[in-house]
Amino acid sequence: MTDQYQRYALYYAPEPQSALGQFGNAWLGRDPETGNQLARPTGAGLTEAEIVAATTSPSRYGFHGTLKPPFALPSGMDRGDLEAAVSRLCKTTAPVTCGHLVLKAIGRFLALVPTEPVAELADLAATLVRELDDFRQPEDEAAMNKRRASGLTDRQEAYLVRWGYPYVMEEFRFHLTLTNKLSDEQVDRFKAALSGLVAPLCQEPFTVREVCLFGDPGDQKPFRLLKRFPLAG
Repeated sequence: MTDQYQRYALYYAPEPQSALGQFGNAWLGRDPETGNQLARPTGAGLTEAEIVAATTSPSRYGFHGTLKPPFALPSGMDRGDLEAAVSRLCKTTAPVTCGHLVLKAIGRFLALVPTEPVAELADLAATLVRELDDFRQPEDEAAMNKRRASGLTDRQEAYLVRWGYPYVMEEFRFHLTLTNKLSDEQVDRFKAALSGLVAPLCQEPFTVREVCLFGDPGDQKPFRLLKRFPLAG
């Protein structure tokens, strides 16, 4: 299989026809599965230009919740090997029903998060990180130092060294990112605008039924959703 991606990641991405998927893709202006550009939502008291400017980072990644963060394949492994391993894991893993979502400011960015931590979802993420670690080329020191610049706890530092990312295992916090880092004024304004848009999405529990393989083509180009793996255990 020809490898045209510099990195891969395993994400939760809502089904595109679902209300959550339709909202998230439209808010970020892109369907990561087709690559199609989408019109941004209207009627939220924000202009399209304001939404575009405030979502450049999450738009590049696509609407998602991280399960296994981006990684480069080591020499001797290809995408086909990775897909086969992900498929095997997903066939023995059950779907995960989570609680309701809530709009929350995490530091200076806005995200949708479950109202309560979901142990089964954390277990799924930990399994993917641990069982697929052979498919991860170790991070170089420059990349790790970028992570360290934000300030890490001892445990986060240990996870960065062991797993290439500090926010895994007990540090895992599932979230669906909606914005870049914002100013205090922007956080308040965007939260007020988003509250009405996401209210219908926060009425019911949501279920993670698939793990999605995303590819990063590099050069700051948008990630693409390459394949969905049903959780069939």
